[in-house]
Amino acid sequence: MYSTLNIKALLFFYFSAMTIIISYLPVYFQESGLTGSQIGFLLAVGPLAAMIAQPFWGYMTDKYKTSKKVIIVCLSGAIFSSVFLFQNLDFSLLTLVIFVFFIFMAPVGGLGDSLAQKTANQLSITFGSIRMWGSIGFAVMSLVGGFLFTAIGIQYIYLPFILFLIITLVIGIRIKDIKTSQKPVNFKEALKLVQNKKLMMFFVIMMFITVTHRSSDSFLGIYIVERGGVESFIGWAWFIGVSAEALVFATSTLWFRRFHALTFIIIAAILYSIRWFLMAVIADPMLVLPLQVMHGLTFGIFYLSAFHYVTKIVPEQLQSTGHLLFYSFFFGLSGIIGSSLGGQIIEQSSAQHLYLFLAMISLAGVVFLSGYKLFYYRLRNGENIERRHS
Repeated sequence: MYSTLNIKALLFFYFSAMTIIISYLPVYFQESGLTGSQIGFLLAVGPLAAMIAQPFWGYMTDKYKTSKKVIIVCLSGAIFSSVFLFQNLDFSLLTLVIFVFFIFMAPVGGLGDSLAQKTANQLSITFGSIRMWGSIGFAVMSLVGGFLFTAIGIQYIYLPFILFLIITLVIGIRIKDIKTSQKPVNFKEALKLVQNKKLMMFFVIMMFITVTHRSSDSFLGIYIVERGGVESFIGWAWFIGVSAEALVFATSTLWFRRFHALTFIIIAAILYSIRWFLMAVIADPMLVLPLQVMHGLTFGIFYLSAFHYVTKIVPEQLQSTGHLLFYSFFFGLSGIIGSSLGGQIIEQSSAQHLYLFLAMISLAGVVFLSGYKLFYYRLRNGENIERRHS
């Protein structure tokens, strides 16, 4: 029987490495003397690279029917380029290095999640029971990293980061591919996903939520420091949030099938609006910590439901392409908009005003997602009625 141990370990160590990029890289850049707009620009470069690279690597996975080899190539490229990432480079050269780094680094998460979904389907277990190990890795490193970097300094973040990438590569060599469809895949067929109106409309509308999520990811550390918190607060905030996320994934068997995936997506969007508004009005950085429990409810529910919804409406032979296209919008394009816009708002105003703005955007997302669900429910019901009368 196929074991889930290696894919769980791969997700654990990959997301442990990503914790450093998401949680501490903005603070590292700030300590290096970069301005808010420069940090926002650099944080937008990574998602731009991801948006370009992820559909390509997903297509290569579907075309050659192998997640394993593509993951190994991406991890190897990420390790090589990361050697230059933490050097004292000129801003323009640093921009180029970050772009190349994310070309290889960003797709690994989507490829790992796609392989986890295929593994779960083959073994008749929940995707969340595997994906939770990525969240656990993120949570553990968030907590350990906060204490570690408070003690030794944020300038040494490259040490644990490269170590975790090397461990992930070793595990990647041991994982096994899951064969889902033997249908050949060509570029023309993959391009049809972009022409799928139902899929693309969902991606565009969900960005009203994902932009706010990615903006908060980029600037949570700066927000905590602005409120008077220290680096260890950043670690605790991520640890609490991602631990709650792992709990939501782990318990998905108890709640996920009760309603349609779009219903859960709308519920998560409402919770996002509430969460950002509360972040905007609190003054004590200590209050961020209990509020981070909402990260599990918002991201955990939204991501699991959206990933499942995309899996259902994408052809089986193009699942990896569809999953990484989803990643391109969720973490790529949304990251570009969220990081660049957030950097400008923080530089011109404050992180508090940023979260108030995020609350309004996510509230608009609730309205559009509700309209999307209503439209396609009516369309499906109309097709069913027409089918019965034909």
